[in-house]
Amino acid sequence: MNILLIEDDPAIGRAVKRGLDEAGHRCLWASDADAAREFRGHETFDVILLDRMLPGESGDQFLRRLRAEGSHCPVIVLTARGTVEDRVEGLENGADDYLVKPFAMAELLARIAAVARRSAHRPTTSLDWGSLSLDLSSRRVADGSRTIDLTPTEFTLLELLMRHQGQVVTRKMMCEHVWGFEWDGPTNVIEVHVNRLRKKLDRDRAESVIRTIRGRGYALATVD
Repeated sequence: MNILLIEDDPAIGRAVKRGLDEAGHRCLWASDADAAREFRGHETFDVILLDRMLPGESGDQFLRRLRAEGSHCPVIVLTARGTVEDRVEGLENGADDYLVKPFAMAELLARIAAVARRSAHRPTTSLDWGSLSLDLSSRRVADGSRTIDLTPTEFTLLELLMRHQGQVVTRKMMCEHVWGFEWDGPTNVIEVHVNRLRKKLDRDRAESVIRTIRGRGYALATVD
């Protein structure tokens, strides 16, 4: 599995990363929330291991923002705070599991496997980004109480962007996702569809929902 470890303690970070690597996982280690977001901009992760007591933006703040962006990636909170109240607070913030330090590597590996299994069996029927909601069953898109009428191509593009929140989606990825085969033609054809989608989403908004990442592609803006 591809695992993101967010831990500011060097000794714990090195030990956990080494244990995950030796168990056959691929682990990227970030020491704070900003570094973690940088990794998420380029990678898709199966599980996130999150320390609550991070410098700057706390683990709780990072987790709440992650869930507000619509991410369903399983998160295991790692912390020295082990009271019942602390555990309840972590779970209410959106964590899938909670492991108190110090812990045995074998237990962490077992918990990673467990949350990954639960995630694999969790049906996804809707995607959310802030007030924007996309229903995969009815193919309905709404921004709060406002229904947004999209063409099939626009819906497919928005679904792709919402499934890759926090990441850049290249024009080539969009072309292949829309037309369903390996695309070797010009990718600027997608710009017309993105611009039309952007106009529909941005009505009554101060800032655009879709950001253009020059030379790379597009990404959803960060939810405040």
